[in-house]
Amino acid sequence: MSYRITWTIAADADLDRLFDHLLARELAREGGDLDYPGQAIAAVRACTSLLENFPFTCRKSIDNPFVRELVIPFGHTGYVALFEIVSSDQVVIAAIRQQREDDYY
Repeated sequence: MSYRITWTIAADADLDRLFDHLLARELAREGGDLDYPGQAIAAVRACTSLLENFPFTCRKSIDNPFVRELVIPFGHTGYVALFEIVSSDQVVIAAIRQQREDDYY
């Protein structure tokens, strides 16, 4: 079975926020890597594509077994995607956080 992945407006905004944060950080560093922010977003998109086939392999987030988190390794830490399996063929990504950020709730 294959699931269709959709992103909420908030999750898209999270990607923009994370990109902007990484870009500002790299611009401020001597010899900063301006490709790094794009690589981070590409890693998030690549890992979330795994949800097309295996959303139930991710850890549960709350008491609802359909709300889950996907851990996305990147750099020294990585990211976490909060998503919900809303039907037998659709997954909705609700938020993306850097692993050291506060929780979604």
